Amino acid sequence: MASQDFSFGKFSANSFYSALNGRLVDMAEVGSGQRIVDLACGTGGVTQLIAERLRGARDSVIIGIDQSSIALKQAVDNLKDARDAAVQFVQSRVEQMADSVKESVDTVFYFNAIHYLSDKDVVLEEVSKLLKPGGKFVFNTSFYDGGQSTETALFYRKWMFKTVRILRREYGLKPSKADKVESRRHLTADQYRELVEAHGMTVVKQQVDPVPVPLEGWLDISTFEDFIEGTIPGVPLDKASESLQQAASETFEELGVDYVYRNWLGVVAVRV
Repeated sequence: MASQDFSFGKFSANSFYSALNGRLVDMAEVGSGQRIVDLACGTGGVTQLIAERLRGARDSVIIGIDQSSIALKQAVDNLKDARDAAVQFVQSRVEQMADSVKESVDTVFYFNAIHYLSDKDVVLEEVSKLLKPGGKFVFNTSFYDGGQSTETALFYRKWMFKTVRILRREYGLKPSKADKVESRRHLTADQYRELVEAHGMTVVKQQVDPVPVPLEGWLDISTFEDFIEGTIPGVPLDKASESLQQAASETFEELGVDYVYRNWLGVVAVRV
């Protein structure tokens, strides 16, 4: 039997997610002659968005960095038709990006991943080393202190309550708080600003984008390993994923909603 895929790919294929990332790429105002890094590029979804905006631009280079050789292989295939900018892919940990890329760059994109870092200062120092003076660091996250609005608290509370109940009833399992990962501690928008400023960058644009996420989005995020482990720690992935999905469907039906909003924080910072 084939092993189950708990990657981010299913969620990242949602149209609302691509539109969200596209708006932030536009905020960065990429152009001709730039060297651009797409950090933690995965299968190349954001890389593709950047390449589309460089259509017709000359002498531009996009460097996708990810530690997964499997994801990079898929990214190479997904970007095979990108002709308007040179696209390269490098296998590397984010903590070693400066050594992997070597030459300085104009822009570093880091989408929907900064919240996973256990030591954010190490990676921000790497970003600062890699950027040219005046270069931009562009990132976003929905896993921050502010990602859940007060209006959606009932949805999350019911969803998690139902998930735990299904786990107990169907599998005789329960989450283990002892397995909660410290990096799941969410920063506020102000703390993210302080973080980038501590590494020689100035925030020039910051916005919160409220995104209506349909049931399909919640079902898809419930198949992603990092999300599962962050919400239902210490439980086998397949059992936790099935419970999250069933509970999400039941919660949407009970509340009679078509979508639930999630806030994404988007930041553009410039290296001094």
